[in-house]
Amino acid sequence: MHSERASWGLKLAAWGGLVFLHFPILIIFIYAFNTEQSAFSFPPQGFTLHWFSVAFGRVDVLESIKLSLQIACLATLIAMVLGTLAAAALYRRDFFGKEGVSLMLILPIALPGIVTGLALLTAFKALGIEPGIFTIVVGHATFCVVIVYNNVIARFRRTSHSLIEASMDLGADGWQTFRYIILPNLGSALLAGGMLAFALSFDEIIVTTFTAGHERTLPLWLLNQLSRPRDVPVTNVVAMLVMLVTMLPILGAYYLTKGGESVAGSGGK
Repeated sequence: MHSERASWGLKLAAWGGLVFLHFPILIIFIYAFNTEQSAFSFPPQGFTLHWFSVAFGRVDVLESIKLSLQIACLATLIAMVLGTLAAAALYRRDFFGKEGVSLMLILPIALPGIVTGLALLTAFKALGIEPGIFTIVVGHATFCVVIVYNNVIARFRRTSHSLIEASMDLGADGWQTFRYIILPNLGSALLAGGMLAFALSFDEIIVTTFTAGHERTLPLWLLNQLSRPRDVPVTNVVAMLVMLVTMLPILGAYYLTKGGESVAGSGGK
């Protein structure tokens, strides 16, 4: 009886934590459909889709969405290539400085965004590179590489090396082994890492603030909207879009990797 009460208490605490974390997001979702233009009318006065047509009819919103998608795609592509190569180089071989290299790869995601952004801005200025799309992509790729690297090296460690040895023994060259053995085992980890990297890049604001120059991504557009209370309904709609675009890839990545222990050749019984 006591353990049953404790179990219910833990469940209530867990649900209470979830409600506490997601209640502000729920408010944004509700007010995106509110008929009133005021941000402070409570309860909401009605239901409307009018603000969606207003938001997607604005050129500044569409340009910011297009820019954020472009940057997120480029940063994700770079991260998938560099993260996969780094994982392949580090997962099997021991060499002097390996732990230091691993630390340097992971460090960008652990550092505060303001430190990373300031360091990137200083480096770009020293090299004579003006802030713009290129600098934003490079800045986003610095922490997106970590996400892909962590996913891929975890999958490498769960994949038996005997599969690769068997492929080579049967006459496959390096490319054939990569295509038919390694890549299928890495597929879901790569996809999950790419989805997480895309989500992180799409809503990144701190590093972007230092590297954007005159460009305005969607998160920067939202930040600028805080000084325009008359546009609050449109801001709520765009904020809801950002949350959906970032939450869905994260959920997808979770479902792709939660069964990772059953990877072929991992030795699971």
